[in-house]
Amino acid sequence: MFVNQQNTTQMHTLISVPENLCSSFTALFPEKRATHFALSDPAGARIGSGGGTAWLLAKHFRQMGTTDFSSYLRASQKIIIHAGGQSRRLPAYAPSGKVLSPIPVFRWSRGQNLQQNLLDLQEPFYKELLEVAPKNNHTLIASGDILILPGEHFNHLPEADIICLGIWADPHLASRHGVFFTPRTRQNELAFMLQKPNHRQIEELSATHLFLMDAGVWILSDKAIERLMVKCQWDDRKFKNEIPAPYDLYSEFGLALGTAPSVSDAELSDLSVAIVPLEKGEFYHYGTNLELITSTEKIQNRIKDQRAIWHNRVKPHPSLFVQNAVTEKPFTQQNHHIWVENSHIASGWQLQHHHILTGIPPNDWSLHLPAGICLDVVPLNDAQVAIRPYGMDDTFSGEAKAALWMGQALQLWLSARGLTLEEAGISPADDIQDAPLFPITEKSRLRPELIGWMTGENSNEEMKALWLSSERVSATGLNERADLVTLFRQRAIFAHSTLPKLAANYQKSIFYQSDLKILAQTYYQSGLDLPASPQPTEDPLLMARDRMFRAEHARVSGKASVPFENQAYHAIHEAFLKSVQHPTVPRLSVFTDQIVWARSPARLDLAGGWSDTPPYCLQSGGSVVNIAVDLNGQPPLQVFIRLSDKPEITLRSIDNGVSETITNYNELVDYTKVGSAFSIPRAALCLAGFHPNYGPTQYPSLEDQLKEFGGGIEISLLVAIPKGSGLGTSSILAATILGALSDFCALDWHHSALCHNTLLLEQMLTTGGGWQDQYGGILPGIKLLHSTPGMQNEVRAHWLPDRLFKAPEYQNNWLLYYTGITRVAKNILSEIVQGMYLNDGEKLRILDTIKDHAQQTAEAIQKCDYRQTAQMIGRSWQLNNQLDKGTNTPEIQSILNRIEPYTYGYKLLGAGGGGYLLICAKDTEAAQNIQQLLKAQAPNNKARFVDMRISETGLQISRS
Repeated sequence: MFVNQQNTTQMHTLISVPENLCSSFTALFPEKRATHFALSDPAGARIGSGGGTAWLLAKHFRQMGTTDFSSYLRASQKIIIHAGGQSRRLPAYAPSGKVLSPIPVFRWSRGQNLQQNLLDLQEPFYKELLEVAPKNNHTLIASGDILILPGEHFNHLPEADIICLGIWADPHLASRHGVFFTPRTRQNELAFMLQKPNHRQIEELSATHLFLMDAGVWILSDKAIERLMVKCQWDDRKFKNEIPAPYDLYSEFGLALGTAPSVSDAELSDLSVAIVPLEKGEFYHYGTNLELITSTEKIQNRIKDQRAIWHNRVKPHPSLFVQNAVTEKPFTQQNHHIWVENSHIASGWQLQHHHILTGIPPNDWSLHLPAGICLDVVPLNDAQVAIRPYGMDDTFSGEAKAALWMGQALQLWLSARGLTLEEAGISPADDIQDAPLFPITEKSRLRPELIGWMTGENSNEEMKALWLSSERVSATGLNERADLVTLFRQRAIFAHSTLPKLAANYQKSIFYQSDLKILAQTYYQSGLDLPASPQPTEDPLLMARDRMFRAEHARVSGKASVPFENQAYHAIHEAFLKSVQHPTVPRLSVFTDQIVWARSPARLDLAGGWSDTPPYCLQSGGSVVNIAVDLNGQPPLQVFIRLSDKPEITLRSIDNGVSETITNYNELVDYTKVGSAFSIPRAALCLAGFHPNYGPTQYPSLEDQLKEFGGGIEISLLVAIPKGSGLGTSSILAATILGALSDFCALDWHHSALCHNTLLLEQMLTTGGGWQDQYGGILPGIKLLHSTPGMQNEVRAHWLPDRLFKAPEYQNNWLLYYTGITRVAKNILSEIVQGMYLNDGEKLRILDTIKDHAQQTAEAIQKCDYRQTAQMIGRSWQLNNQLDKGTNTPEIQSILNRIEPYTYGYKLLGAGGGGYLLICAKDTEAAQNIQQLLKAQAPNNKARFVDMRISETGLQISRS
């Protein structure tokens, strides 16, 4: 079932974190103050994942000051991420929690932050799920040490009290996780859940059930959350014993769910559960030292297509990762499974393989690290640090007398250095997590000899004495005492110091594929000098990104940005110009008394708009679903061209009642004034060869060229659509003019050439539009339009069935309403296009969703499912609003609020902000109610319903 939520609810992220992080979270992430809430579990209490969820919600409820808990649940959507715990198997990021582990920019990505962490990568998918969740499901719960790459975008989720995401997995992998079992005939229905069943159990049950591994993402209704709270002894205002009763979300709550639950619980038996398979999903775990490297390696190398890799660097080994770090020691093929972060590796270091190196301050050490040994230097304050070496496979679990440290028994490590547990001050029964192993030293007196003694060479009596005499701290103590502000400050210093090198090595680095908007702010805030410009022979898109990066830096610096913006647009304009076959030679192809008459329908965009816009489509391609429609029984865009006796060009606008006469090239090339009634025909005439920049022959003057052509040209335009309509008017008019000129001047431009030239024309006008309008108008019917990355020379059209728009039971449900509110698309367009050039991560994620949504909308139309199609159109409107808040206005929202009960979906057409509104009524009666409502109380004296019919012809050109 599709859910037309039109969600505008506020969203909060609640994170369970180590206690040490709570006090510094806001200082470390001031930008998250209003949207994120960080809290640790009650000190000394083990309350389980269910209790931890209840604890977070209860504390956030009190902070928000909502009158009652039910109202609090409804007031905002909540992402709950469990990221506390001691992180014994990944100690490098234990003090701040694994969810804040820095993750390198993926080499196949665009728009990622050079200083991103696991949380930054998790949140966008979780937010997308909540956006399409049923209206009563406000809470998503996830684990902090996983990353899911969904492989597809969701437009809906099924109605259920609990929605669980599942991953198809083999029995051996599934046996290490929670497993959902569903009936083979009802694969979205949970029969029961088991925690870590052995593979033989799974094999036996698979005869009658399908099984999916729990992906660790659950979306709960308010009803389900309230039941969970009761299980934790919550009474709507407080917990029975001040803190939640211990309760596990997976081994207790989860096992009581389903139609045949593993554990019977009457209080949970009426909760419905839906399992949603991630059909194309990929699951990556970041729970251990080795997984930190192997999961990242798998993600980095999941894309093999070289055309999707934005730089050409080849590392000595794919499992080498260096970020926020300075390395003076070159790596070789013998170095593998190495992670260097927030560190300085001097030229005197000798590394092998299987190392995690974190927190290491600037140094000039000569240090040999054996294979499998990791090193973490943890700041305790501005002056003191703790030295934490450990083994790649260490788990920091078990009693000290038998536990492993640095890949060997702790007692064996001590014995090799002439020590005993007692001499080291360690009780044999102590948990090794609590054993005082890590010496504290002044940062200025940090000695590599001590590190060498701990990790390999063991005969240095001076270092033995130093280790024994030093204050030492346990892993638990490090988590509690780590100075996170100092740690993050050092990371930022290292990160900023690497930027000039990344920029200088841009051909082999991820500099220009990262989020340049964030990068420009980083350059400004850190006082870094801007890098040298790339070579002018570089790819035009890279040059355009560089110019827009400088424009953004100028903007945040309070300086003029427009010159750099214009240079960015010019780079793409030049690239498009080279992609068109030139020179163009216009030759008169009509009798002197003939008139060429071209007319085109308007277009209604249903899904995918913006994905067709450069520069996004140049690297990602685009997908759009739209319809060509006649309005009030006629094609609304019409162009007339005839020959005149005078060697000049006359341009007339029938609808505006204005005209202009052009007598020279300078007047003709003055087409960049957006808003001029004749910018489009001026640019079209240039592309048709009536300017020396676009033709093979250099004439002394326009007059001379027209005389040789055979006479002057009169072009009359009729645009029967209000300005700012959102129906693709300017682009379709441009294509119609170009079509008429092609016929008049024997240019032989087919539809594809017309549309590509229109794309070029819009770059010339600096309006920066895409290709969907012209294709949508000059090609008939309803179609899915798709392009591949490149200069968009070819856009493929796949025609879709029109039954939903013509069948009697649906035809009258579609309403086209002119709101009487106008806007210029460029106002919205410029900000979005700038975001494309800057690789704005948030905008690119939305654009990717918009592109995929077009394909999904086409599938709904193919199935002739009216309700689903209407709701997909509603989702298009939601996505447009996310891309730019200016898409909607209070005046528009007032109209939408009135018609909402009678619709399955609606959207403002085009860029939004005003113009025409497409309404999908629930049925004929609902359509009549909408018309009565808006006619009785029109928002203004221009608002009206307009008759529309699918155009069966598209662009038509005829002669008198």
